Amino acid sequence: MYKNTFKFKLVNYWRIIDKKIFFCFLILFFLGLFFSFSSTSSLAGERLNKDYYFFFTKHLIFTFIALNLMFFISFLETPILKRIIIPLFIISFLSLTLVPIIGVEVKGAKRWLDFYFFRLQPIEILKPFFILVTVKVLDIDKLQNSQVKYLFSFLLLSSVVVLLIDQPDLGQTILLVLSWIVTVFISGVSLLYIIGFFTIFLFLISSLLLMMPEKFGYIINRLTSFLDPSKGDKFQSSSALDAIKLGGLTGQGMGEGILKESVPEAHTDYIIAIIAEEYGSIISISIICIFLYISFRIIKNCINQEDQLIKVSLCGLVTLLIFQTFIHIGVNTSLIPTTGMTLPFLSYGGSSLIGSALLAGVILNYTKNKTYLYD
Repeated sequence: MYKNTFKFKLVNYWRIIDKKIFFCFLILFFLGLFFSFSSTSSLAGERLNKDYYFFFTKHLIFTFIALNLMFFISFLETPILKRIIIPLFIISFLSLTLVPIIGVEVKGAKRWLDFYFFRLQPIEILKPFFILVTVKVLDIDKLQNSQVKYLFSFLLLSSVVVLLIDQPDLGQTILLVLSWIVTVFISGVSLLYIIGFFTIFLFLISSLLLMMPEKFGYIINRLTSFLDPSKGDKFQSSSALDAIKLGGLTGQGMGEGILKESVPEAHTDYIIAIIAEEYGSIISISIICIFLYISFRIIKNCINQEDQLIKVSLCGLVTLLIFQTFIHIGVNTSLIPTTGMTLPFLSYGGSSLIGSALLAGVILNYTKNKTYLYD
């Protein structure tokens, strides 16, 4: 009986899932596996004295976990998923609060929790739940005709931003602020409120930079070197841009790139430049087109979506996905200052893959082609 029920649910799942978005996510995950093998083999074998497949094996394990997590979240009944969003947000937020206390510091930034077998970056897990909880706050029935809900959502944003700035992690801070702005704007807030909140945010960030230059001086240095390359070190961003130019349309060939050997953490922060160098701009542009196509499918679903909470949630999630993608690309092409942002699904890193799986799972769940009686 149980097997028959599960088989029925599985068949029904496959019938109602948006298969085009589903296969796009699968393609991105498997491309991430392939490029992980290409970009980390020499790093592990020649520079770190480890087995050539050390990083690839870890990436393979996390990809397997991420795919199962994506499937599980998308398989859940939507009302159940909506009920567990707040508890999951609380757990991930508490994990973020532990970072300043027991977090691991790497290269001057304390962003990770060490679980012996792997290091977890809580903000990667928190991001999709932050968007979903923000939408829940904006959808509270008792506050539908009140502007207080926007203040509550701003306070929610501020609590996360304070923890990120303390790490410090400017890239994730900017990503969350931009995603929050788009989400509340889509929900129907007046543009004046957004300008007001954004002005407060800029004032607070500027004050921190001026009052604590020893902690946040690197931000000023990055901005200065971005605006005037002669006044700072632009080795990483310049190397990434040169790698993209060297790759041309068809690339230098698998394993023939030099960026991964000259720039630290290139397999995470500069993966799109490695792809462009070794496989050419045609492949990197094709990857960008996959992200854009996913966004198109989600927005198309939003147009026909009757549930306002799901509609705004999908808009917020796709904003998060696209902003992170183009911040990563902008850094790699020297269009914006260095932020240390990973490329969803493709960059090496367990936390990034798990965060991408959570995002993909919720998107697949919310874009199911069926009618639910939502609570």
